[in-house]
Amino acid sequence: MLTRVPELEKLAELAHALGVSTQYYSQSGELVQVNPDVVADVVRALGADPTDEETIARSMEELRLRDWRRTLPPVYVTISGEWRTIWAHVAHGAQVRLDVLLEDGSVRELAQAENLVDPREIDGTLIGEASFVIPGDLPLGWHTVRAHLTDRIEESPLVVTPARLDPPGLAGRDRMWGFMTQLYSLRSRRSWGIGDLSDLTDLATWSAQDLGADFVLVNPLHAPTPVSPMAPSPYLPSSRRFANPIYLRIEEICEFGYLKPGQIKSIRRLAKPILGASDGLLDRDRTWAAKRAALDIVRTVPLTPGRQASYDAFVAQQGNGLIDACTWAAIAERHGAQWREWPEGLQHPRSSEVARWRSLNADDVERHLWMQWLLDEQLEHSQAAAAGVGMPIGIVHDLAVGTTFDGADAWALQDVLAQGVSVGAPPDMYNQMGQDWAQPPWRPDALANAAFMPYRDMLRTLLRHAGGLRIDHVLGLFRMWWVPRGRPANQGTYVAFDHEALIGILALEAYRAGAVIIGEDLGTVEPWVADVLARRGLLGTSILWFERDENGMIRAPETWRSEVLASVTVHDLPPTAGYLAGAHVALRHDLGLLSRSLEEEARAAEIEREEWADVLVQRGLLESGDSTDEDVTDWVVALHRLVAASPAQLIGIALPDVVGDVRAQNQPGTDQEYPNWRIPLADAEGNPVALEDVVEAELLHRIVDAVRAGGDDAVA
Repeated sequence: MLTRVPELEKLAELAHALGVSTQYYSQSGELVQVNPDVVADVVRALGADPTDEETIARSMEELRLRDWRRTLPPVYVTISGEWRTIWAHVAHGAQVRLDVLLEDGSVRELAQAENLVDPREIDGTLIGEASFVIPGDLPLGWHTVRAHLTDRIEESPLVVTPARLDPPGLAGRDRMWGFMTQLYSLRSRRSWGIGDLSDLTDLATWSAQDLGADFVLVNPLHAPTPVSPMAPSPYLPSSRRFANPIYLRIEEICEFGYLKPGQIKSIRRLAKPILGASDGLLDRDRTWAAKRAALDIVRTVPLTPGRQASYDAFVAQQGNGLIDACTWAAIAERHGAQWREWPEGLQHPRSSEVARWRSLNADDVERHLWMQWLLDEQLEHSQAAAAGVGMPIGIVHDLAVGTTFDGADAWALQDVLAQGVSVGAPPDMYNQMGQDWAQPPWRPDALANAAFMPYRDMLRTLLRHAGGLRIDHVLGLFRMWWVPRGRPANQGTYVAFDHEALIGILALEAYRAGAVIIGEDLGTVEPWVADVLARRGLLGTSILWFERDENGMIRAPETWRSEVLASVTVHDLPPTAGYLAGAHVALRHDLGLLSRSLEEEARAAEIEREEWADVLVQRGLLESGDSTDEDVTDWVVALHRLVAASPAQLIGIALPDVVGDVRAQNQPGTDQEYPNWRIPLADAEGNPVALEDVVEAELLHRIVDAVRAGGDDAVA
């Protein structure tokens, strides 16, 4: 039954004031009017009341008064080199002086600017507005604006962000390339059934030293729920800030070397049944059970004074964010992962009951703190090892769109997350029913009220040991598709975010880390988004299959954007050999995800292959356009040569393409229907391929040589 909505004009006015879209353009360019009931549901999730015209009027008035009730904005984000003004609200006629306390401890006075805004009566007091100049020559960083009043000093963060990010890893280089891998699927003969950080280090150092690779892009390594069953999707974690201990290499923990022989034997017994790259789907629960038991054994070795100091420093540096995440994990092991079903006193991280529980169960919490410290050490080693063999960028990590509703972030950050809605994507050509990713979004107003600190702290932790960061669905920094709970994925609407602040803070933290930023700007993305990314020095994404003009014609690679990471395929599509075989069409048909018949979709895929064949043959990259089993490897190489003809700064080679894999890691829009994120790296026949075998893969040097040639042999 539809929710009753008030007169539509008033609802639209309130929605627009909150940044909620009442209409949008689909991927095909069609103007779509949003169901008013959907708009009303999203408005409620933002704390307003759209029940009737009276409640809408009250909500509008609250929005108008919000800033007038503040002395300073909750946070002010500016761009280096730009001169702007900041307001201060004080009692009419009262004296106020503003200065900036810089990060280095020095102080800059702010000059007052002309302000012609009339005073307003707010809650019975006449309030005036003064304006002050934020100079463009302030240094980059997180500073503090101070309003000096007669009886008090009010403070607010001032963030000065770089006009453009110019990462040192890209300096002076026209073309760079690297492998893209889902780390859990990349198993060596020494890993415990799941690819780990030692495998990542080996991939990075080998590909840099022997092949000249410039980076390795990995899936999100975010922390999952620590109890069985462990969610397989790296894009639906418990926490985006902290990492998954399943990626630890047990034998490389320093204290492992000081275990007693019997303890080492016990650990080897735990590892033996799951060691190496075995047949079948990946089993995270089995691997984690073994590693969890092994970690308990390793933890019996006391830390040396120096190691203890390193651990203490890490915990202090990461602060309450780390403590909250580890407290949640410890409570979840006792009470289950559904924190809304915990005893009421444990449902908020700042409650006295949580503080008491943490004190009574300090060892359980500390075990998780210790594991995060070990992860930090091994992540640091991976990046250092990559840099040590000359890899200019190194490890590029991946940031998921959000987290599960029941995870550590949803618990610890509940005050800045929207309730009653989920993020996703509207219908598009590759998922015609829309997508609901079952993740709570940031609430824009609450995040700004928190001075964007939760967002900043997450970025800082992710960038500690990274040469780059890929932002999945970077459109989420501009607007997000919100789906009210209980509605289908296509019954949602967009909510706008302060993209200047979010992009600016991202650029600032990346600048300080010396990292490259790559935004995944695919799907229903307006062109100006790509312009903003390019202007601020953030790379976009180009996927060969999607590079078509407004008329649907294949775009010559020479016309692609230059400031991008370009590749033939990605993890949400089958590897190139599988795509050529139409695996994506058959799979979506089997899963009921097509909006038209299998015959129509198969014919469309055939036409697409014919179009690409014409391009490849015309350029002399293929002798024939026939896609048979015998020449599929020639197709894969030719398509990589085509990507290399583009001006893209970065080119990614999907590791499954190197070994002839055909199965997709993920089928968007599915949950249990397809074994998403559980597919091990395998050859064309489905036989598991270990990291040691990748080095000898038949296609390896052909694809790498095609990419390194830079398209020189691709005839225009």
